[in-house]
Amino acid sequence: MSVLDAVLVVAALLLAVGGAVAPRTARLAAPVLLPLLFAGAGFQLLFEGFVVQRVPAYLLLGVATWLLVRTPRRTLPAALLLGVLVPVATAVWALPPVPRLPPPDGAYPVGSTVLRWVDESRPEPATADPGDHRNVVVQAWYPAEFGSMPRQYLYLDGHGDLPATISGIPSVLLSRYHLIDTHAGADVPLADDRPRWPVILFSPGYGAPRAVYTGLLTELASRGFVVLAVDHPYQVAVTELADGTVAHGVPNSGTDAEMAAQLAVRTADLSFALDRIGTADSVLTGRIDTTRVAAAGHSFGGAAAASALAHDPRVIAAANIDGTLYGDLPDQRLPGPYLLIDSDPALTGHSAAYVDGNRKLLGGVQGGGHHYTIGRTDHLGFTDAPLFLAPPVRTLAARWFGGERSAVETRRATADLLAAVLGPPLGERPADVAAVASRYPDITGGPV
Repeated sequence: MSVLDAVLVVAALLLAVGGAVAPRTARLAAPVLLPLLFAGAGFQLLFEGFVVQRVPAYLLLGVATWLLVRTPRRTLPAALLLGVLVPVATAVWALPPVPRLPPPDGAYPVGSTVLRWVDESRPEPATADPGDHRNVVVQAWYPAEFGSMPRQYLYLDGHGDLPATISGIPSVLLSRYHLIDTHAGADVPLADDRPRWPVILFSPGYGAPRAVYTGLLTELASRGFVVLAVDHPYQVAVTELADGTVAHGVPNSGTDAEMAAQLAVRTADLSFALDRIGTADSVLTGRIDTTRVAAAGHSFGGAAAASALAHDPRVIAAANIDGTLYGDLPDQRLPGPYLLIDSDPALTGHSAAYVDGNRKLLGGVQGGGHHYTIGRTDHLGFTDAPLFLAPPVRTLAARWFGGERSAVETRRATADLLAAVLGPPLGERPADVAAVASRYPDITGGPV
């Protein structure tokens, strides 16, 4: 919430309460405050456009004005103030128009670039047009050169053509999310500390655009990894294709057979991204080693990461964050290393398919398996979604949304575990994974 938002809410609330319980005193302040408040609201509407989250603030302003000019002049019941005005004010604070992402805490500043490609060898299975070919979109997050001048990077693809909802959030509430500060510079130079940087492929959850993992991915990039976040068109809510078309998610049956087919598409997307990133003209050209890559993902993207490890020899380690497995993936003999990170089962309620499939896959890992559960974190706690709520509301809603562990701590703990397991195969310094997990309360598990 901006300073102007806060001033509008607090001043309108004070005037409304004053008009109800102390009208004479409030009327003394009204000739000065009301014009300023209306001017502030007008400024917002004129220069920033309509924002639905601000409607409660404007309602408060209207209530304050009515209470100061109404007749007869009598005190309103306290129940009305508590039952109407305070909830309205709380609603304003609940969903800030531009959420704030905490900056990553690694040693490097972060850069980002977006690459959009067409795989001419594959038709697009989600559309009826036989001339459509599969698009793959990659946003790279990487260690940037110190002294690079960062600027805000677009948070969502297709911002002007969003679907009705994104990850369950009405898109009308996302109208200013393009102003979210990702703490990254667009197309700034890659840091020159190393001739080549280790690579982590990342696949998002089904329906979730890559954007909602920005906090975790920038955290990894700040620690010295080039993270290639792959958007899978038509499987995620919104993706801008290579020709500028905005693709929305396509529903599917959710059966094991359908999800297995979608998983095969994702696995091919990840391999194609590795094929192209090594030859594409970008700030990464010649600076990454695509013969030694780790894969990671959340939810359905976690299954895709495991599948990439099973099917692409360039992927030499993988991590699945809270992902159910489909098809024959539980029967694969992964070369490893392989990491499974669970959210708290008491909050997420993992299905039998999740539990049984992951137990079977872990039992067949040949090169070192690890399994950790992050307590007090639910399935959405690994995304940016909890940060879309204002801090007080986030705390109140934690039991049902995100978990009681802070979003920043969940992000940091997840990044620590990923770096500890995926880093050494990529040439990073060996880490004591158990010691990393022990830094945080309520994280259980170990090697399997």
